[in-house]
Amino acid sequence: MVESDDKPSYGREWEHGPREACGVFGIYAPGEDVARLTFYGLFALQHRGQESAGIATSSGGTIHIHTGMGLAAQVFDEPTLGRLQGNMSIGHTRYSTTGSSRLINAQPLLANGPAGSVAVAHNGNLVNSTNLRHELEDVGVRFATSTDTEAIAQALVRAPGATWLERIAATMRRMRGSYSLAILTPDALYAVRDPIGNRPLCVGKVRDGWVVASESCALDLIGAQFLREIEPGEILQIDDQGVTSVQAETAPRSAFCIFEYTYIARPDSVLHRQLVYTARQEMGAQLAREHPVEADLVIGVPDTARAAGLGYAQEAGIPYAEGLVQNRYVGRTFINPDQNLREAGVRVKFNPLPEVIRGKRLVVVDDSIVRGTTTSHVVSLLRQAGAREVHMRITTPAIIHPCYYGVDMATHSELIAARLEVSEVSRFIGADSLAYLSLDGLIRSIGLPEDRLCTACLTGDYPIPVQLELSKLALEVS
Repeated sequence: MVESDDKPSYGREWEHGPREACGVFGIYAPGEDVARLTFYGLFALQHRGQESAGIATSSGGTIHIHTGMGLAAQVFDEPTLGRLQGNMSIGHTRYSTTGSSRLINAQPLLANGPAGSVAVAHNGNLVNSTNLRHELEDVGVRFATSTDTEAIAQALVRAPGATWLERIAATMRRMRGSYSLAILTPDALYAVRDPIGNRPLCVGKVRDGWVVASESCALDLIGAQFLREIEPGEILQIDDQGVTSVQAETAPRSAFCIFEYTYIARPDSVLHRQLVYTARQEMGAQLAREHPVEADLVIGVPDTARAAGLGYAQEAGIPYAEGLVQNRYVGRTFINPDQNLREAGVRVKFNPLPEVIRGKRLVVVDDSIVRGTTTSHVVSLLRQAGAREVHMRITTPAIIHPCYYGVDMATHSELIAARLEVSEVSRFIGADSLAYLSLDGLIRSIGLPEDRLCTACLTGDYPIPVQLELSKLALEVS
């Protein structure tokens, strides 16, 4: 049985820059307030998705669920959390990749079928979701949403096998693409990672319970001990018997998203035994070695480029300063700004400090350039505040291919670096100079071999083949 308590949908706020992946969280902890702990886990993962949030709980019978549009703090209150009873829970913060930003697509998503009830929270993007949906429709499944997550859930409750472990393994053999999953059945919590390990997923211990999350920062917030990352192709079953691990699928290579290091993950998270903050500092230092410039100050565009900015400054021997202040309360207000702010939405997010940057030659370190519009607004703000020169330094190499695995980097025609040379991009954004970190420099900064990373958005080398029609579907955002 499934109970659902949904709120009305709202409109979408303006957006700029690359849009994040989603965040998943799960906990099995008898005797604990699992809904509240999940809420705090989602709070820590809020940077991964701000469109919707949801929590599902279970205690061996009914699966209870509550989803809503907006930030976790907007979706949940004390009465709502009080109704979500159980000894295990999963949660999700969403940014839409496949499937539009509407309440009906909020996760966790629930499905009922021959095998029973299941709730699924998904980070990633299937590139064969259309085929999977058609196969399910051919056997009579009627879909309520436009997401690939519903296809996963519907496949699970119809998969062959005597146990959920067997059904999950059978479903993994049908899926192609990127997926880190938290799955809730009436009796157990499951964590699943795709065979190439494209998206992060880790496991930790909290008192007498177990926790899984997209990033280790979510474990820190609830006082859980980080144990390890879930391996590519691994399934974890967590129930009253403890933790069972099954290596369900293997792939010739792993392909962890390189953008997790440069942009998506929080700097206090650990990926492949390395603190993200340290990796970003080294990216900045490597940028300074590859692309030095005479300047008076280095600033990092908040928040993701602060560590890289500091690394650049330390390596170059140039003072570091905060030249831009970020409005931390922008979030998703569901209020459309007026036309002036719609044309230059970055003003809502950043405010320059004229007293710090007036008359100075600036090195401005940022994590990426996608369409170029956000960067041009940043440069314009700094010039209006009195900067004498603005030299942009970017920790991600030029993005020239779209991502089909869960990060919206626009279509090929919208990617500015796919259309223009570096000097032309520099003129477009209004900078005195522009330089990107090399791919070799980025890989050295991360410390993983290139054949363990997904660099498709930089090189066009997709670890999983993508059909054109499915590629277009994967970028649907409406």
